[in-house]
Amino acid sequence: MTPTPSVLRAAAFRTLAPQPGVQAALNTLGFVQADPIRAPARAQDLTLMARLPDYRAGDLERLYPALDAEEDLLPNYGFVPRRVQALLHPREVEPQVLQSHPELAGAVRALLEEAGELHPRQAAAQLGRGGVVNAWGGQSSAATRVLEALHRRGEARVVRRARGVRVYGPAPHLAALRLNPLPEPDRLRGAVHLLAELYGPLPEASLGYLVGLSHLGFPHLHGALRAAFRTAVRGELAGAVVDGVRYVWPAAWTLEADTPRGVRVVGPFDPLVWDRRRFAHLHGWTYRFEAYTPAPRRRLGYYALPVFQGERAVGWANLRLDGPALVAEVGLVPGVRRTAAFTRSLKTELARYRTFLDAADVQVVEG
Repeated sequence: MTPTPSVLRAAAFRTLAPQPGVQAALNTLGFVQADPIRAPARAQDLTLMARLPDYRAGDLERLYPALDAEEDLLPNYGFVPRRVQALLHPREVEPQVLQSHPELAGAVRALLEEAGELHPRQAAAQLGRGGVVNAWGGQSSAATRVLEALHRRGEARVVRRARGVRVYGPAPHLAALRLNPLPEPDRLRGAVHLLAELYGPLPEASLGYLVGLSHLGFPHLHGALRAAFRTAVRGELAGAVVDGVRYVWPAAWTLEADTPRGVRVVGPFDPLVWDRRRFAHLHGWTYRFEAYTPAPRRRLGYYALPVFQGERAVGWANLRLDGPALVAEVGLVPGVRRTAAFTRSLKTELARYRTFLDAADVQVVEG
C-alpha cells in the first residue's frame, strides 16, 4: 500500500531512537554532521543529545580519542565509525596545496611521523608561516593547509581536538586500506545505502542531491557513485509516489511506526530535518537555516531549531545562554495553538536542554 504523509513522518522519527551511548549512536547513524557554530551548541552535539538522555555539550570531543570514530567527509564534514570510513578510502585526490608546496608537504609528512601528534600551531612554528588563500578566501598557514590536505587524502587522521582545533596524527589504518581496499562496487553501494538509511524515507531527488554532495567523499569516483545511486533506486530500495513525490527507503524497512508523542526540539543539521524538500512536503511550511542570512531578512532567527509535537513540525526555537539561564524564544506556525499539553511537554524538553548545556534554569519567551 502507498504510505500516507503521516506514515512517512512517523517513519522518519526512527532516526531519533534512543541510544545507550555515544559509540552506539555513531554506529547506528553512520555519519554525524559537524558544524562549528555554537548556538546553543555545535551541530554534532545537538544531534547526539537528541538520542542520548545523559549527553552533555562537548562529550563527543572529550570522548573522541577513545572512540571508534574518525573525522571525514560524507556527504559533508563530520564523524564516522571506521567501518564507514573504509568506504571512503583510498581517496585519490591531490589538493592544490600539495602540488604548489611539495617541499613543505614532505616536511609536514616527516614531522607528523616523527611527532605522532601535530598541532597546526606546532607545524607552523617549526616549518614557517607562509600564507595561502583558504577555501573561504582568507589567509591560512601553509603548514595548516598541508595538514588538512593530508587528512583529506587519508595520510593523516584527527587524533583529538584542542579547544576545537584539530590535532593530527598518522593514519596507519588508512595506509592499510590503500594496500587492500574494499571492492569499489561495495564501497559505492554501501555509501548510497547508508545515506538512504540515515535520511530516509526521503524523496528520490533528495537522495540524488545527497549522492551529489558526496563527491567530497568520493572525488575520483563521482560518476561511479551516481551509477550506484541509479542502480539503488531502480531495484535495491523500496519506493512509492506520495502526493506526487517519489519517496525511497531501505527495502528491509517496514514503514508502519508508532506515532511519536510529546515535544522534541532538534538541531538544524539533524537527519530528521536535514532535507528541506521533505520537510516542506510533509509538514507544509518552509524551514530555513538563517545563520548566514543578513539579520534584517531573517524570519525564524539566527539558529532556529525545529520544534515537533508528535510527528509534526509545529514551530521553531532559538536557544541561547544568558548568564546562568537558558533562554528559549519559541515561535509556532500559523494555526498551531499553545495548548496546556504542548506547554507541559515543551517544558520537559527544555529541561533536557538545560541539563545538556549545564544551565541553571530556563526562561521561555514567545516568538
